[in-house]
Formats: sequence, C-alpha cells, structure tokens
Amino acid sequence: MDSASSSARTVAACVIGGIVLGASVVVLHLGAGPASPSLPPVEALRRRIRRRRRPVRVYMDGCFDMMHYGHCNALRQARALGDELVVGVVSDDEITANKGPPVTPLHERMKMVRAVKWVDDVIPDAPYAITEDFMNKLFNEYNIDYIIHGDDPCLLPDGTDAYALAKKAGRYKQIKRTEGVSTTDIVGRMLLCVRERPVSDNQSHSSLQRQFSHGHGQNIDDSGFGNGTKISHFLPTSRRIVQFSNGRGPGPDSRVVYIDGAFDLFHAGHVEILRLARGLGDFLLVGIHTDQTISSTRGPHRPIMNLHERSLSVLACRYVDEVIIGAPWHISKDMITTFNISLVVHGTIAENMDYTEDDSNPYAAPIAMGIYHKLDSPLDITTSTIIRRIVSNHEAYQKRNEKKEASEKKYYDSKSFVNGE
Repeated sequence: MDSASSSARTVAACVIGGIVLGASVVVLHLGAGPASPSLPPVEALRRRIRRRRRPVRVYMDGCFDMMHYGHCNALRQARALGDELVVGVVSDDEITANKGPPVTPLHERMKMVRAVKWVDDVIPDAPYAITEDFMNKLFNEYNIDYIIHGDDPCLLPDGTDAYALAKKAGRYKQIKRTEGVSTTDIVGRMLLCVRERPVSDNQSHSSLQRQFSHGHGQNIDDSGFGNGTKISHFLPTSRRIVQFSNGRGPGPDSRVVYIDGAFDLFHAGHVEILRLARGLGDFLLVGIHTDQTISSTRGPHRPIMNLHERSLSVLACRYVDEVIIGAPWHISKDMITTFNISLVVHGTIAENMDYTEDDSNPYAAPIAMGIYHKLDSPLDITTSTIIRRIVSNHEAYQKRNEKKEASEKKYYDSKSFVNGE
C-alpha cells in the first residue's frame, strides 16, 4: 500500500512539474517580443539570456594632460563599475578654451590613454561638456549605459555643471578622486624650478630633490596652498599597489625582458618603448630607479614624481607585467639569474645616454653575457621635453594653475568621505 501511495505521489509531482515547466516556456516565448514569434521556445529562451548578458559599458572623459597615476586610478575605478570602459579624450581646442593650453597634444594623450590596461576603447576629440547630442550619441551609437566622473566638481566657465545632463538622465555614476596628485600639482612642481633659481649653495641636492618631487615651495599655508602650488600629500599604501598590479609572475619557460629607467613624468615616449620591449618576450619586467639615484645623475630638482608615484604610473601600463620598485643602477649577473632575465633592453632616446663612457657601465654584465639589446625609440620625447614645454611658456601655465588652485582649494575645504576605490 505504501509503495502504491509513493508511486502515485511521484507521478503527481512529475505531472505538476511538467505543467509548470510548460507554462514557463510559454511565458518566455510570448515575452520575447514581436521579433521572435516563430522561434522555438528554447531558442527564444537562449536569445533572452544572450540579451541579458550584454556587457555593461561605461564612459569616462577627461583631458588626461600629463597623464599620471591619479588619472589611471580613476580609469580603474570606472572600469570596475562596468564590463567595458570607453574613454573620451578632450580635444586641444576644448582644453584651451576651458582650462588653458594643454602641455601634451592630443596624439600623445591618445597614446597614453590607450596604453592604460583598464581601457577598452577611446574616443578622440571628445567635448569638454556633455552636450545632449553627444550624450545621445554615447547612448545610441556607443551603447553606453553610464557616464562616470570623480567626486570633484567639473564646472564650465559659466559655472554650470559639465555633467548636469547625464545626472538628469539618471545615467551618471561617481567615483572617488585620487588625492595627492593632479596635473595642476605636477605643473606647479616644475614651476617651482623656475621660481627657485638660482639655488643657494647651502641647500643640499637631496633637500632640493625632496622639495621638488613633493611640491614644496615657500610661503605655503597649513592647507598646502600657496604660490599657486599644492603640496603633494600622496600616501602610498600596499592596497593601492595591489590594485594596480597584475598579480601574476612569469611562467617557467617565459622569455623575460628587462628594461630600467626613471620613468619620471610618464609620457608617450615611455609608452612606446615599453610596447616595443614587451613585443620581444612573454613577460616585461621594469626596473624603476630610486629618487636618490635619479637626483645624483640628473640634478637636484629631479625626479619630479617620487618613486611610488612613478611605480604606479608604470604598473598601469598594459605592456608591463611587473616592476622592481627601487631597482639598482647596475644590473648584476646575480640579478639576471634571480629574475630569470633573457634580454636586457635600452632605448636610443633617454636622458642619460653617456653611461657607456663611464668607468662602470651599468649594463656591463648583460653586455658580457650577450643579452643586451638597444631599441630604436619610436618617439623623440624625454622628461626634459615635457619640462621645457612648461618652462618655455611658464607664464601661461602659472595663470592656469592659479585659476585651477582656487577650485582645488574649494574641493579640499568642503570634501567629505566617499566610500569605495
């Protein structure tokens, strides 16, 4: 009797389950829209699943002038809000009209943005303000779901919010600004070089280097403002380094390529030489020299960016797999063995090209081992090139910085904690 009762319950459960499943398929079939009435129920279900899986595309724009790790961290945060990140790079004319002359031209800024490992696509000549026409183009042609910007205000010359339309449309998301660096801050560090010349003899080289790479100048109040320059309060953390890292090492049979340098004011010339170096192997290891090493070889006001700032900029580059933070000036045989380096490369365009004339050539070991290779640098750009652009037009950039300083001070005075990063 119990066996018969159990069989009856089993049959009833199967019948009810079949009815529920059939009803579900009918609902899905009817809900697939007018475009698929002839499709079998299973195919309609598959199409609905594919449609639901469409990647979330987010858009972020910017000038990205003298691109630094703050820009890269903003792009990292934006990418985390979606599946694909499209970046608009503002035109030279739009920057000049709204902020003053850019330091780096559009074609260089495009190379920099494309090289960031969190970027999937780039739109050149993006408008400074999100107009209704451009916003509709983003939504309809580029399939953008959300427009992203930092928590710092972006105001047009007339005082209106550049992202007002995106906010009104309900398609705006906000990320946290990366504090401790900005293009204004970096330009200010270089302007200090102009203001502080000639340097008094009683200031040591190491003291000057610390002042310059941290934005320290005279007559700066407790808030960090004065003389048109904001002191850099960059606070490096292990978490930030992990966020920028790839988190993987080379395989046992990987061809490891090593390149070293200062990578100060990370620019398009750096990006291009790293791209070529990565193409010579399976894993690109980049050595970044210490502040003291750079100061001793290139002068008391260098580097402009400190070691941790430079490391993050290099780590954000899609061609880089790993960095040595504080790499030695001399490449030893022991170091080559430790990192299993197959090839050591150096570009033909660099700040310090007389190293081969020194009594102690830093590349002597890889040269003796037959694993040293010189790469033809695609771009004739160095950190000094960027500095000369600022210094040669320092009055215009000083005015731009003073204008921007007011808005940055307002942000810092009224800022509140923003969760996430």
